[in-house]
Order: sequence, then C-alpha cells, then structure tokens
Amino acid sequence: MEKIDCAVIGAGVVGLAIARALAMAGREVVILESENAIGTQTSARNSEVIHAGISYAPGALKGRLCVAGKAALYAYCAERGVGHRRIGKLIVAAQESELADLHKYIELGAAHGVTDLRLLNADEARAMESEVLCVGALHSPSTGIVDSHALMLSYLGDAENHGATLALQSQVVGGAADDDGVVLKVGGPEAMQVHCRTVVNAAGLDAQRVASAIEGMPAGLVPPLYYAIGHYFSLARKSPFNHLVYPTGRDGALRAHVTLDLGGQCKFGPDLSWRDGVDYHFDASRESAFYDSIRRYYPALQDGDLQLGYTGIRPRLAGPGSSLHNTATDFVILDSTQHGIQGLVNLFGMESPGLTASLAIADYVVERTLAMV
Repeated sequence: MEKIDCAVIGAGVVGLAIARALAMAGREVVILESENAIGTQTSARNSEVIHAGISYAPGALKGRLCVAGKAALYAYCAERGVGHRRIGKLIVAAQESELADLHKYIELGAAHGVTDLRLLNADEARAMESEVLCVGALHSPSTGIVDSHALMLSYLGDAENHGATLALQSQVVGGAADDDGVVLKVGGPEAMQVHCRTVVNAAGLDAQRVASAIEGMPAGLVPPLYYAIGHYFSLARKSPFNHLVYPTGRDGALRAHVTLDLGGQCKFGPDLSWRDGVDYHFDASRESAFYDSIRRYYPALQDGDLQLGYTGIRPRLAGPGSSLHNTATDFVILDSTQHGIQGLVNLFGMESPGLTASLAIADYVVERTLAMV
C-alpha cells in the first residue's frame, strides 16, 4: 500500500488553498479530485465576489474567516497579479420600511471588525449609481470581485511549486481509520489504496458522502446536506452600474443582486431554491420574479433585457426556511478532537463566503493538522 503524508480531497478553491498552505508548511501533499479539472462545481459557478463580512451572525466562523480572508486575498491577488477589483457595494433600501435593515448590516459588520461602512441618503446613493432608485443605502467600500479561475490556478501553482501533486479523476470511494491516520480507497482509472497520515476532506458538495464512507466516522457528526441552487441572469446590454448593488433583505422575497465581472459584464442573482441533488438545469420560469425584484431598485430595466445565464449549487447545512444568520448555516470544520479519527479534518457547508475566506480557512485547517501530528 502506498503511503503519503497529506491527502486533500477536492480541488475547488478551498481545497486548493488548503493544499497550498500545507505544502508551504513543508508537508507532502496529494490533491485528490474526482473530476477531470480543478474547480468545476461550486468554485466555478458563483458570483466571484470578495465579500466584506457584514452578513454573518456575531461569533460565526464565516464572519471571522471572511474578514481575515478578505484582507489576505486582496494582498495575495495584488502580489501575484490575479485579476481583481475593489469596486465596492451599495446595499439599497427601496422603501422607508427597509431603512432599518441597513443598520443591521452595520451591527453585524461591527461584530466582526468591519468599521468602514457608510450610510447614504437617496441623493448620495444616486450620485454613486445614477440608475438606482432607493430611499437610502449603505456603502461597503471593501467589497470587490476576483477572477476565481485565475485564483485557483495560482493556488495550484503555489502548491505544486512546493511539491504538491494533483491527481484528477481520483474519486475517494471509501476509507477506514487506523492508529496512524486514514486508509483511503481511491477509484478512477488508476484505483488504489493509500495510507495517509493526514486527510483533509474539502470535497464541497461531496463532503458528506466522503465523510460517511470513512469507517469510524461517527454518523451523528456528519451534518445533513441541502442542495441550494441559485440562478443568474445576464444583462443583454452594456452595464449601467459601477458597483455591486444588493437590495436589503425581505423575508421570503427574491433579492436579485447586481454583480459585475472584471470585463464589466453585469449579471443578476443568485436566487435560492432547492434541488434533490447536483442538477444544474436552468429554470427559465424564474425570469418573471427576477424582473419584479430588479425593477424595485432599477426601474429602467426593459422587457428583454435579461438573458439566461447559469446556475450554481451551494452545499447548505440548513434547508428551506432557514435564514442566512441561522447558526446552522455556519462553516463546520471538525478534527479529531470532535470525531476521534486521528489525522482527519472534515469541512462541511463550504459555501459563500468560501472563496473570500479561502486563505483564512487554509490557515485555520493547517493549525489543526499541525496540532494532530
């Protein structure tokens, strides 16, 4: 049986960041990816936003790692030449009853050390975004956008430059704990068994299946998985926006965000609905709800302006009816102190802000793997 030091399961943005950090810490790393390329699922189907860290409950791991990760990510992208822009975001209140929601973001941000938010009146918001109709807004200057694929390639390059190896089409189909680590059964064209001193399960949408396939992993510590699908529509003409624009929260209502890519293309989304599995089918019937949502703050949107974009699925740990601030939607990172398997770290619920927080998540995991050695 082949023996390796560290196996990182999953070559999405979080898995690659962890592999990079482990390799740079002097560990021998093999990245096991079931697909034939890196970052083909959640990491490739998101809004590419660098989040500020103002939407998470006080004390949430998401908030702490988002804020730390944001600072690290901006520095990393600047140093490595990864495409990004700190364009800022406006959170807009379309009517007077929504103004109180803006203060909630200030409170949530302050709980995680975000103190650069600024309240705007309608005229100030209009000066920043002339097409946006609102009664007030909140400006988040540290929100930005990033080229997620270039970021993943950079993480992979760093990892490989420090000796890491990427194994594509290498799905983990089972495993078992022993006194010295974990034996993984790896399928694919070159099926094998490998003994690993350290295993980091960063398999994203597949993380629960991988954890459950490892003998000795307590079933009660594997959280449920809910497949939360989001649709994105593109604007079929030049974007009138210079910033990201998010409407305030309305319970049970679609909030279609304005997001921009580095080429200036505008898209709206995501919404939130539920699937029974990984199914990226685009439900075009959602178009009407998008028009209604967007026109609350962008009334100049014309019929025919929206065109079908893409969908993405988030690995949520809380299902229908849960709010963003529900503690059940926080990141869950479990090591041997929780589940008793020496050398194993499981990451569950690695949805947004996973991309923003990726470097901070990697540091958090490396601390735990070093403690287990």
